[in-house]
Amino acid sequence: MITEYTAVTALAGGALIGAAAVMLMGLTGRIAGVSGIAARLLPPWDGALAGRLAFISGLVAAALAVRIVSGSLPPLKLEVGPIDMAAAGLLVGFGAVWGNGCTSGHGVCGIASLSPRSIVATLVFMATAVVTTFLVRHVL
Repeated sequence: MITEYTAVTALAGGALIGAAAVMLMGLTGRIAGVSGIAARLLPPWDGALAGRLAFISGLVAAALAVRIVSGSLPPLKLEVGPIDMAAAGLLVGFGAVWGNGCTSGHGVCGIASLSPRSIVATLVFMATAVVTTFLVRHVL
């Protein structure tokens, strides 16, 4: 599946992600790392559970907003089965824990704060994505 790239949608998406990260930091003092927010939805809970639920609900509601604004959802074509998807999810979760954060936390918030650890982590994420995509599309 190829998704049409437009500068307008890329800029709008980037601006919304940046605004959400800035708002979360400004209002709560927390970094917008999705894996950390999602992981803390599990017990034991603290006083920030409602805010975490609101953040994750906003991610899900974004698809509804696209549907309302554009009249349709982008096409979704999965070329793997449920076992591959579960394995990929576990690997991503393991990587987020091992890397002490996910791509959103390191890539958006960490780089913006000039964190050397986040810059290295994001470079590793991106290099791994490029190599994996090449292997899956051209070797396997």
